[in-house]
Amino acid sequence: MSLFKIAWRSIQRRGLASILTALSMALGVMLVVSVLLIHGTVERSFTNKSSLGYNMIVGAKGGRLQLVLNTVYFLSQPVENIPYAYYQQFLGADDIQAYANEIGMDQLGEESDGKFAKLISFAIPVCLGDYYDQFRVVGTIPQLFDQISYDADHGRKYRFDRGRNFQVYSDEHGYFECVVGAKVAREMAIDLNATISATHGDPEGELHDEHPFTVVGILSSTGTPIDRAVFVNMEGFYLMDGHAKPLQEGEQRRMDGGSETDEDASLSSESNGPDDQANGPLGNSEHATETSAKRFQPLGLKQREVTAIVVRTKSPLVTPGLQNVINEGPVAQAALPIAEIYSLFHNIVAPIQLVLLAITVLICVVSGVSILVSIYNSMNDRRHEIAVMRALGAARGTVMAVVLWESVFLALGGGMIGWLTGHTIIGLASPMIEERTGVAIGFFDLAPALPGMGIPSELLLIPGLIFLAVIVGILPALSAYRTDVAKSLSSNP
Repeated sequence: MSLFKIAWRSIQRRGLASILTALSMALGVMLVVSVLLIHGTVERSFTNKSSLGYNMIVGAKGGRLQLVLNTVYFLSQPVENIPYAYYQQFLGADDIQAYANEIGMDQLGEESDGKFAKLISFAIPVCLGDYYDQFRVVGTIPQLFDQISYDADHGRKYRFDRGRNFQVYSDEHGYFECVVGAKVAREMAIDLNATISATHGDPEGELHDEHPFTVVGILSSTGTPIDRAVFVNMEGFYLMDGHAKPLQEGEQRRMDGGSETDEDASLSSESNGPDDQANGPLGNSEHATETSAKRFQPLGLKQREVTAIVVRTKSPLVTPGLQNVINEGPVAQAALPIAEIYSLFHNIVAPIQLVLLAITVLICVVSGVSILVSIYNSMNDRRHEIAVMRALGAARGTVMAVVLWESVFLALGGGMIGWLTGHTIIGLASPMIEERTGVAIGFFDLAPALPGMGIPSELLLIPGLIFLAVIVGILPALSAYRTDVAKSLSSNP
């Protein structure tokens, strides 16, 4: 009879104790597998979200990490705003004039290229500060969804599950159109043509009821923070109470005195009455309707601010120089989101996951000790059996090997049960994980390799379990090795 079969028969004889011992090891391995898979999921999620489609965020002076968390993940609170005129430094003269025409103004800022315009592919403003329930309301322009690939490495662009992108100005809704992320639409039961009113500064803040936004599009799920935000037309965002930058006393006096220049005239946030119909795009009277959306005019340049600007440079080579120029100026700072996200992951998230992994490994060690205790306690009952084996010619090393194989079988058997259980749990939870992180995990997907190793980290469990089994099996194996044959035979008739 082979050593393997003898070891297996010994395990079968102690069926209940063996099962409980294997299950304790299975629990530890299940936790290790789950932590490794979750670690890989979080890492891939961070990696996916760092492929943002843009490589720079410009915002007010302050903490770079806070700027990134606020702009990319819609966490934290904005430190301060920057002037709209500074945003125009990233635009060409044609883009500035085209946008002015689109919102119905003759002019909005300087008729010249911004000093950074030749270095960038696009610059998209972001305005923050309001909430819809617990979700952030983001004021921006349609190009956020038209020009950006949220996963640039794989060319994945934003798609609309229903409806369309909002427009800067529409005949039907004026400046008050919005689109909502997939999670917002699902949790708030929002459908197309629903109306949304934001609260100012806080989920429990004052309700902006001067004009609601009409939902014209619902985004498909992306597994990014975009899913949990409401995106409103920036022009409508400016027209909500408290969003216009207050004018200085002299400028306000000129407006109140009626001696406005052409630029000052555009600063009015509302028309003087229902007969004043010069507030559609280009002041064309054919846009006049009875709706309240038409009784608003866009703000002038001096009353506009943005929270941040997401920028993509034409070449990575110009990015460090552009960042330095912006940071050295008095108005704004530039942050590289990928660098900040990886720094956050490696300095904060990864150590926490490492601690969790260490705890689960300790659970496996404790389970290994239970194997030691189980086999060692069985030695007294098996001394006669061992003595018989020795009397039939088995060497001391053979007896020792049988005990070690028992330990290995219990460890590997429990490990296999734990592996299957861990992957089954992750597989069943895969739809929820993909919805929340954008990372799909199947039953047969393995955790990624640890740094410096070229093989999936889960495969290291096999040699690890064998090593642990041998270590914990040495003590009972030595006990079997030292069994006194004559004494054991005489004490068991």
